Amino acid sequence: MEPVKKLQPLTVVSGEKEEKKGLVGKIGSMKIGVIPLPLYIVIAAVVYFSAVYKLLPADMIGGFAIIIVTGILLGDLGMKIPVLKDIGGPAILALLIPSILVYFSVINTTGMNAVTQLMKTSNFLYLYISVLVVGSILGMNRRVLIQGFTRMFVPLIVGTIASIAAGVLVGLLFGYDMKHTLFYIVVPIIGGGIGEGILPLSLGYAEVLGKSSETFVGQLIPAAVIGNIVAIICAGVLSRLGEKKKHLTGNGVLVKTKGGDGITEAATIDKPIDFPLMGAGLLIACSFFILGGLGNKFLGIPGPVLMIIAAAVVKSIKVMPAKMEQGAYHLYKFVSSSLTWPLMVGLGMLYIPLKDVVKIVTPGYVVVCAAVVVAMITTGYFVGKMMNMFPVDSAIVTGCHSGLGGTGDVAILSASNRMSLMPFAQVSTRIGGASTVILAILLLKLLS
Repeated sequence: MEPVKKLQPLTVVSGEKEEKKGLVGKIGSMKIGVIPLPLYIVIAAVVYFSAVYKLLPADMIGGFAIIIVTGILLGDLGMKIPVLKDIGGPAILALLIPSILVYFSVINTTGMNAVTQLMKTSNFLYLYISVLVVGSILGMNRRVLIQGFTRMFVPLIVGTIASIAAGVLVGLLFGYDMKHTLFYIVVPIIGGGIGEGILPLSLGYAEVLGKSSETFVGQLIPAAVIGNIVAIICAGVLSRLGEKKKHLTGNGVLVKTKGGDGITEAATIDKPIDFPLMGAGLLIACSFFILGGLGNKFLGIPGPVLMIIAAAVVKSIKVMPAKMEQGAYHLYKFVSSSLTWPLMVGLGMLYIPLKDVVKIVTPGYVVVCAAVVVAMITTGYFVGKMMNMFPVDSAIVTGCHSGLGGTGDVAILSASNRMSLMPFAQVSTRIGGASTVILAILLLKLLS
């Protein structure tokens, strides 16, 4: 019996050690996104204290550090919170939480300067969009690309008409003047964003009405922001619908084709990642964006629209070497999977002005904004279905017309996990938005 008694204390100690190892192992296995929790805490602490002591670089390094640390956390939380995860939780949290933090001055000047340098001075948003547009177009099945561009304009036009009618009618129910509803609520939502829609609208309104353009910006932005949030939620709901009813969605494919070709050529998907080719893909994406700016000088057409057209033409006539298409496509996959939530954190900090939204928002105002977006998306769903398009994907692309330009496209498509639809979303936003702005200013001039 004595040997047994001697062994008992050793057994207890061993159990305690195993328990401790188990706890440490459990914490070590926890992750924020793809980063182990202990490592994430260390990195976040380094970034935080650097900002507190004003040592954070006010450049791309500091900017990326802030948005990536925050974006990984909010994206991870958004995918785990019940209910929220089914309606685009990561996109909603990544946009709104940073905006709220800025509103309450939680983020200090050092942090804001770093993010501003990255997002505005270095123009990270347009680099992101260029990589996504060019990479996804060059990686597309050629037939799907051509059919998608030719068919998407019908649900876009019909959806625009339906959204205007719904917005004005619901506005009347809540006591809003018809003219005010049209020009200050509906048009800002479908105008193509802040930079491409709100600002040109404010200049046009100022010229027509003889007032300062600054007086209109604060009145127009809240509708655009609320409309974008509603569109994000709708995209999340549509994605959930597609998961339950597989026949309603192409999971990023817009047009139904025989054999279900998918959005990308099999040869592009199956090729192993080649890092030098990804570098070439970055050069190609930047070149298409620069080409758009060059064409704008001579043609007067917005650069992003020309970039889309140029990439689509190059893909359609098969002049780009297959290896270069592969590099551009793999770069697009890397950027869309790694930098979407961080990008949205930067957008929330700088492009979602919560103070302007809070000033004029009422329950009726929110309902009118929601009616505009829901009418747009519902129309896109049913018209797309009639035109042999996948209704879920058609509705999401049409809904991008009610987003905050490139910002909204990223948020809406990421909420529905359909970043491959970015080229169609950009056309919906850019062409639909530009047309809306021009027609709205002309109409206001006629009615004034």
